[in-house]
Amino acid sequence: MALSATPSRPDNVQELYVYEMNERDRGSPAYLRLSQKSINSLGDLVPFSNKIYTGDLQKRLGITAGMCILIENKPEMKGDRYEAMFSFYFGDYGHISVQGPYLTYEDSCLAVTGGSGIFEGVYGQVKLHQIIFPFKIFYTFYLKGIGNLPEELLGKPVDPNPAVQPCPAAKACEPQATISNFTN
Repeated sequence: MALSATPSRPDNVQELYVYEMNERDRGSPAYLRLSQKSINSLGDLVPFSNKIYTGDLQKRLGITAGMCILIENKPEMKGDRYEAMFSFYFGDYGHISVQGPYLTYEDSCLAVTGGSGIFEGVYGQVKLHQIIFPFKIFYTFYLKGIGNLPEELLGKPVDPNPAVQPCPAAKACEPQATISNFTN
């Protein structure tokens, strides 16, 4: 009996850098105190949606959209631990979904749980680097299971720091500074 060859999916790791910016124009985040307590408590919900840009801050990619569930308030760390489930939307390219811990007081690592479009079949992890809570976050994706990423998504990232800003053309969503049909 002959065994048929099973097509294998790529297992090389590709790095993708993304900045998430809360530009205070989307009503995000909303904080829903389900615990009815005056301090952040287990079960509080935080739905959010922010803008995302390439790591070099030259192109608007789309948005994040998701939900954080408060697991633990950490007053000694001046922050919170959440369980986060959210997606990064990249216009015509598709989306990447992630899930895992979001710590407001230190870097976190989340699982890449899937995607659509060019990201169909993706897996791996993403490092979340908090720059200014909750306004600026830098992500380093370590992606497996997909073909080579398009050049316009790549580029040398700007080092994360509190002063980073998207270029004016990307912030203004000028056509040369966005990806095709970016999600707004």
